[in-house]
Amino acid sequence: MDETKSTEPSEFSSPLLPIGAQGYGGNHGNDYEEKRQKETWSVPPILILTTLVAVSGSYVFGSAVGYSSPAQTGIMDDLNVGVAEYSLFGSILTIGAMIGAIISGRIADYAGRRTQAMGFSEVFCILGWLAIAFAKVGWWLYVGRLFVGCGMGLLSYVVPIYIAEITPKNLRGGFTTVHQLMICCGVSLTYLVGAFLNWRILALLGIIPCIVQLLGLFFIPESPRWLAKFGHWERSESVLQRLRGKNADVSQEATEIRDFTEALQRETESIIGLFQLQYLKSLTVGVGLMILQQFGGVNGIAFYASSIFISAGFSGSIGMIAMVAVQIPMTALGVLLMDKSGRRPLLLISASGTCLGCFLAALSFTLQDLHKWKEGSPILALAGVLVYTGSFSLGMGGIPWVIMSEIFPINVKGSAGSLVTLVSWLCSWIVSYAFNFLMSWSSAGTFFIFSSICGFTILFVAKLVPETKGRTLEEVQASLNPYSTKT
Repeated sequence: MDETKSTEPSEFSSPLLPIGAQGYGGNHGNDYEEKRQKETWSVPPILILTTLVAVSGSYVFGSAVGYSSPAQTGIMDDLNVGVAEYSLFGSILTIGAMIGAIISGRIADYAGRRTQAMGFSEVFCILGWLAIAFAKVGWWLYVGRLFVGCGMGLLSYVVPIYIAEITPKNLRGGFTTVHQLMICCGVSLTYLVGAFLNWRILALLGIIPCIVQLLGLFFIPESPRWLAKFGHWERSESVLQRLRGKNADVSQEATEIRDFTEALQRETESIIGLFQLQYLKSLTVGVGLMILQQFGGVNGIAFYASSIFISAGFSGSIGMIAMVAVQIPMTALGVLLMDKSGRRPLLLISASGTCLGCFLAALSFTLQDLHKWKEGSPILALAGVLVYTGSFSLGMGGIPWVIMSEIFPINVKGSAGSLVTLVSWLCSWIVSYAFNFLMSWSSAGTFFIFSSICGFTILFVAKLVPETKGRTLEEVQASLNPYSTKT
């Protein structure tokens, strides 16, 4: 191998990479490094367009989550739906998402990330929104909500995976976290618009971002790593060149993708094959982060924030406005910091903040139970929820999805992604279902439990979660799953 194609050495370099690509090559290596540093600041318009089209699906995700709150009164009045029936309407979204999660990996792996997986999900969402908008009886609402949930389950997997596979390593974290930012925008804008519009019109508005993504899919490329997996080497390198810019040197990245993919061709792609020793760390990190993300109480707090504020003696509407005001800026800050500070520091800060926020809320309810500091405890509850929301938005909201998209090799990414996404939605349903029962048992106890889980998350991240900033997907996966890449 000609050493003139070298780059800087890395302790995380994959053993599959040519020796010349892992060491210095004299002045030629320095020239290459200077060129690479200049290219760091160049972001081709096609990469921005492709990311925006992909995260249109994330906005769909957010609008679906935010729909049930502002639509509740209108639907219950117009269709004579009771509280129990409306609760089913709200919760069936997560059931549909679990179904979508089960099939997401297979569709994305065998049909493609772009038109087939994202396009298929949007068809589900459009049919679902239409069923809701024109519903005359309750069961049409359930069918529509189930369809939207199936589309969400697909989107929650394929969007971060696709963005991670198309972006360069120096931009991957920030670009992938835009997925979470757009979810927040979808939830927040649906809350705001829903306060002024009829529930049927609000459902029809949900179709607009679906159509935007469907049309945009015709103008964006397939994932170069997915193309490589199925042996389309020339097309993979051509797409990679297009995504990096016409003047970028993609030879090393294309070679690394090809070598890593070829080494994995012998490996199994079944869900059973996923549970092998070489994938144990990736599975532990991926599944563990999703469980801790959900069991930290996010959906219980998000779904029932208004009732939490009222229980604490604070205005529910003011509290919700304050949450929206905190959530979007903190998510945007996380996007900006992702590729500067790294994943692990943001996760540690985020988990610490959620732990503190839950503790403050628990302390507020404890003071209420003891009839102490009655004038200050509602403010303490508001502060706790806002600290939790801001901290979660900074890291724990988006980074687990970023890491999930980075740590699994291409040969098991479909099965692993389906499993991780399914676990996330299952835990989401458990927390959403159990939250009101827990609050009835003890409001303070509920938040102390959440605070303890968030505290354990700090230890989990510190001990097990790898830093993936500045490393190619192949380097990350080879370091986590060393046995799967030995020839």
